[in-house]
Amino acid sequence: MRATLNATSALLLGMAVLMLGAGLQATLLGLRATLEGFPTAVTGAVMAAYYVGYVCGSLAAPALVARVGHIRVFAALTSVAAATILTQAVFVGPVIWGLLRAVSGFCFAGIYVIAESWLNDRADNRTRGRLLSIYMVVIYFGLGLAQFELNLADPRGFELFILIAVLISLAAVPMALSAQRAPDFALPHRVSFRELAAVSPLGVLGVLCSGAVSGTLFSLGSVYAVHSGFDNAGIAAFMACSILPAVVVQLPVGRWSDRMDRRTVLVAMSLLAAVAASAALVLSSSPAWGAFAVAVAACGGMSLTTYALCVAHINDHLRPEQMVAASGTVILVNGAGAIVGPLVVSAAMHVALAAFAVWRKKRAHPVPAEDKTRFVGAPPQAAPTGRLAAPAAAAGGPAAPK
Repeated sequence: MRATLNATSALLLGMAVLMLGAGLQATLLGLRATLEGFPTAVTGAVMAAYYVGYVCGSLAAPALVARVGHIRVFAALTSVAAATILTQAVFVGPVIWGLLRAVSGFCFAGIYVIAESWLNDRADNRTRGRLLSIYMVVIYFGLGLAQFELNLADPRGFELFILIAVLISLAAVPMALSAQRAPDFALPHRVSFRELAAVSPLGVLGVLCSGAVSGTLFSLGSVYAVHSGFDNAGIAAFMACSILPAVVVQLPVGRWSDRMDRRTVLVAMSLLAAVAASAALVLSSSPAWGAFAVAVAACGGMSLTTYALCVAHINDHLRPEQMVAASGTVILVNGAGAIVGPLVVSAAMHVALAAFAVWRKKRAHPVPAEDKTRFVGAPPQAAPTGRLAAPAAAAGGPAAPK
């Protein structure tokens, strides 16, 4: 195992740095879109565009890697991803951001293909499980820590965009300077969606749902936090609470599922995630920040671990020679779920708001015309300083409901 880690240390270091940029990117863009006054449905569409590019990138990346090699494609994709976030700092608007989000998704899909194929090449049957677990811990730990970078500058400025671009660019350095030989790469015959669904319908549905959940979290988590009245520190804490528990949950759940029927583990994880999500929803209007954070952490830890559990369940039903070929289809299914998730949830936010407004109309009389204040257009929750105005910031929790 030590030799395997030595052979993959440059890649793991590069991915850790990359996640420090990628984790902040989605949170910052969702927050900035809200501050710019994008409607929630539009923000959901913009953020979901990332996964459209992600699906395209997962299809195109294997051919690129087979043509010019892992290191060159990794360097090219990180360069384009860094340029993309810098362009988003200069040109702010739903259409241009949607197009750039798709480009970013294309780049990151290719990066993940490179990383996972490199790891699979360096591992054997004795070390593959532990190596992939370490890889997932690196990914989630980097994504979680990245949320606290939101506190380093005003999200209305350009400084955080520059920070993201710097981190993404630096991620290519360990790979470019590595003395390790890049693995050989051959294009596998892809396993179709129909074949995969016939082999493991539960696993495929689980990967699809997992994509919808994770796509919604990374795309709209910060938007939810803004509308809940959190300030910048609260948004960072909320996102970190949603992501970092997956670092702790990953290995125990994997070992548990190795010892018993994975379907039983999946049922337990899904039910626990649903209960935790319901508890978080109830506690979101309470000043009890600690209880709310625990519920969010439980929901995030369970939800983000479901993907690996479903992939393991699928692999249980495949022949060894099919696993690499099937991984591309799994990524496609997961990406499809991530496209749909933010769109459905952003629409659900509006439906919930409309339903609540109708209920309030039945409970309270309208304000007389002569008592109405003049309408003034302004980005939601915007304070004169450019930071979020959080009524409950002093208590460290969400704003009280009105």
